Amino acid sequence: MTIVLPNFEIATKEIGKPEVGVNGYDGRHLGETTLLKKGSTREGWDGERTRALDSDILLEHDIELTMRDGAKLYCDVYRPADSDEKVPALLMWSPYGKRYSSINMLPVTTWRCGLKSGDLSGWEKFEGLDPATWCPRGYAIVSIDSRGSGHSDGENQIMGAKMGEDGYDSIEQLAKMDWCNGNVGMGGNSFLAISQWHIAAQQPPSLKAIAPWEACGDLWREQFARGGVFEISNMDLINKLIIKGQKGTEDFCEMYKRHPLAHPYWDDKRPDLTKINIPAYISGSDFSSIHTMGSIRGWWECQGPKWMRWSGVQEWHDLYAIPESTRELLDFFDYYLKDKKNDFVEKTPKCRWTLLQGGDREPIQNIEIPEFPLPNTDYRDLYLSTDGKLSNETPKEAASVSYVSRGDDKSVANFDIKFEEKTQLVGIPKAIVYMSTPDYNDMNVYIALKKLDKDGNVLMHMTIPRERAWAPSHAEIAEKDRTSLLLVSGSLGVLRASHREIDSSKNIHPNWPWHPHTSEQKLERDEIVKLEIGIWAMGWQYDAGESLRVEISGGHAMNHEIRHFSDPTKLPGDETLNHGRHVVHFGGEYPSKVILPFVKIA
Repeated sequence: MTIVLPNFEIATKEIGKPEVGVNGYDGRHLGETTLLKKGSTREGWDGERTRALDSDILLEHDIELTMRDGAKLYCDVYRPADSDEKVPALLMWSPYGKRYSSINMLPVTTWRCGLKSGDLSGWEKFEGLDPATWCPRGYAIVSIDSRGSGHSDGENQIMGAKMGEDGYDSIEQLAKMDWCNGNVGMGGNSFLAISQWHIAAQQPPSLKAIAPWEACGDLWREQFARGGVFEISNMDLINKLIIKGQKGTEDFCEMYKRHPLAHPYWDDKRPDLTKINIPAYISGSDFSSIHTMGSIRGWWECQGPKWMRWSGVQEWHDLYAIPESTRELLDFFDYYLKDKKNDFVEKTPKCRWTLLQGGDREPIQNIEIPEFPLPNTDYRDLYLSTDGKLSNETPKEAASVSYVSRGDDKSVANFDIKFEEKTQLVGIPKAIVYMSTPDYNDMNVYIALKKLDKDGNVLMHMTIPRERAWAPSHAEIAEKDRTSLLLVSGSLGVLRASHREIDSSKNIHPNWPWHPHTSEQKLERDEIVKLEIGIWAMGWQYDAGESLRVEISGGHAMNHEIRHFSDPTKLPGDETLNHGRHVVHFGGEYPSKVILPFVKIA
């Protein structure tokens, strides 16, 4: 089955159909309305009840929106029931189901990301804004089944210009509804945030403000083929558990098999953020294996008024359980969608960052900075050296160390530096390493930056506040709970050696090389090649006696807990993987190094 678009076809795969009782679906209710009564609750987790509604809310079911090609999309509209005043619309855009809420999703996560039933009403679309918060404040929440999901027409779309066009058409129709004041905003996290980039880049006239909360900006370079290495990421989980529709959804594995290099299909997954000229409230963090650099590029490239807030807690927890985050977002939308002249613009810092510390220490948050990266950042070269050390100077004599890239005897190469005084690293790191392999014609190289305590143990940051933890201390978290969603060890860089070509004219930061991925440069056996590997943003504080570790390997452990949702026999074949031993060369004519961003901000 394929979707035909100009110049290329999109392979699709089957998804389940909506089932009553699954993912919050309770059937179609075209033209019906429901009054959600003040004080009402829903069933939550462990016998608890959800958050009680603060006011009556009118729920209009399955409102039909017609796209430019005639396709019908359906949305639910939640709006104040006790007022005739026209209100702004906040559009929640994803294929995750109009009624698929965080109450449905979070039981599959570790500790439910620290959320309690009382944090949510259960009427929120998963990763979207909660009507229980926004309707009493004078907003309509619009939860849509995007094309191909639920009972909306067509094949399911995962980002791209056509999805952006659907968003444009939907926004302009919502703005003309008799209950709407003509102003539409967009909010939400992850898919609901990424979709904002694609839709806002189409410049619908009635879209007046967006709030992308952790948003990947390039599905090829930041999710499915980071550094040229294919990863199915979380899509198999999403396709199996979450997305329901009448037809199919995009098959990223098959598309990679057809197009393992740059292609219009992948280009379509990277919106032009410079076309976004409306106010943007951007949230991000160091935690996501998908979103971090997209949030940063949004900060760099969006052209309208913009704010960046870097969080120290997991994105869903931040969205639903941190009152300060919600209050600030309310003020933002009040200012731009309701013309309420509050003091949001004057009082809200343009850019704030977070320092992680690891262990049982909370992050240092809301550090005001003039720009990111900081203009006075001291980028220092630290060279790979003998005895697994990082040095201020490259060794005079050439040397090497090797590791096994995959398999049961997989190993890593480590290089450490101990800090003698409190040290803060905030910005975009980079690695330049000289490498070879005697066993194959390519390498997938992973560079991880980790923090070590004074005894040399890896320190991880827990992504929820300590008061919401289900273990008494960081050290006592059970092995089964040590998942990527809960614990973050540091920043990661990825590059497939055959994709090492750089187009420096497109570099958006000196430490962020642009790899065009237009061709492969395979290796001769034992050929030593220079690899420039951009490492995702970092923000860590080290106390005296603590260390930074550079770990070089042929793989990574991020998202390890969801890999069982994928069938390895259907993933792209062995030609994309490592074989045998990788050799890291340093010293002499091979000045392998990392470039780290030293700052003083708190």
